[in-house]
Amino acid sequence: MIERYSIPEISKIWSLENKYRTWLKVELAVCTAYNKIGKIPDSSYDNIIQKAKFNVNEIEEIERVTKHDVIAFLTDVAKYVGEDSRFIHLGLTSSDIGDTSFSLMLKEALELILKKTETLKESLRNQALRHKSTQMMGRTHGIHAEPVTFGFKLLVFYEEFKRAEERIKAAIRSSSFGKLSGAVGNYANIPPEVEESALEILGLNHILSNQVIQRDVYADAFYALASLGASCEKVALEIRHLMRTEVGEAEEPFAPGQKGSSAMPHKKNPIVSENICGLSRVLRSNLIAALENIPLWHERDISHSSVERIIAPDSTILAYYILHQLTYLIGNLVVNEEKMLKNIDLTKGVIFSQKVLLALVDKGMSREEAYKIVQKLAHESIGTQTGFKELLKKDELASRYLSPEEIETLFDIKYYFKYINYIFDRYNIEQK
Repeated sequence: MIERYSIPEISKIWSLENKYRTWLKVELAVCTAYNKIGKIPDSSYDNIIQKAKFNVNEIEEIERVTKHDVIAFLTDVAKYVGEDSRFIHLGLTSSDIGDTSFSLMLKEALELILKKTETLKESLRNQALRHKSTQMMGRTHGIHAEPVTFGFKLLVFYEEFKRAEERIKAAIRSSSFGKLSGAVGNYANIPPEVEESALEILGLNHILSNQVIQRDVYADAFYALASLGASCEKVALEIRHLMRTEVGEAEEPFAPGQKGSSAMPHKKNPIVSENICGLSRVLRSNLIAALENIPLWHERDISHSSVERIIAPDSTILAYYILHQLTYLIGNLVVNEEKMLKNIDLTKGVIFSQKVLLALVDKGMSREEAYKIVQKLAHESIGTQTGFKELLKKDELASRYLSPEEIETLFDIKYYFKYINYIFDRYNIEQK
């Protein structure tokens, strides 16, 4: 069993300490690029590299006066570097540092989320294989349809998270851009080769920008996170339905000493699943905010900045947490195979109605007439709680086309699972 609530790794990415550390990393990359073309003397460059540092508390004190975080940061760094600090931030604007650093931090967070998604996918894979042949009812509109296996259900989820992985990878590529082109992006005060060299050091690509990196780039990431959350909610919602008292086919793990209700001691509630479903709503709402950040005034305004300070840490930390919770849930899921089999028999055999329909058609009856007969008998079976097979054998018209022995063969549940191995093989589920 994994620890459910341990997620400090990703939250540290968005700490003030790491933000300023990343800003400094970008500034030093630019200094390195300038040094390569002789703009910063070697002695000054060496001094900058050796002495450049910051203090978060000092930056906050300075910002109370300047009301500008980047200026406060640069002022604090200059205190440690001394006279050579005049070479830091040459030709740059605040967004050069802020946006390039944002890309680096978002990329780092997405890479952690990708690893967590891979862990969840592996957990789904293991459970799918474990329950490859575990028979259960398939439901459409919440109503019994035809039998499936629990492994098949989990395989569908497994494949969905493979697609989620690809969206996250695409989001990482989309977020891997930096911008070091000056106040309106025209390189008036910083040569393009400095940007190119600095971004190569940082592992980022260049992008055409004005004062800011265009926000459609980041919207891709928030879509990947929102979509990931929706897929997690999909699995959690399924578990909630399967855990309902009337269904009882699966349930969340219930730890020793855990309590379900302050009033009703008998309760076991799907609290982890409900938690996942609720938090995924926040991921989707943050996508709307990310899309609203795309249109900005002219070469730049600041309306996107305050939004991203909230939605970037919130969405990445939430996505990581949701994945963590769902991985715990899938890995420790309690599966009631006996109840699954019992529920298959709940509807007195009407789940074989399509097989009967096709058999009558195959014997020469028109589809319309066959459908009418099968539907009538199936509804009678449900309404009277009489076995569908027995009603079918007694029906005069159906008996003209199907013998009692043929009817018996139509109620073999193994018919529905004849391609399960093929399905698993087709999607290489056995291979890691």
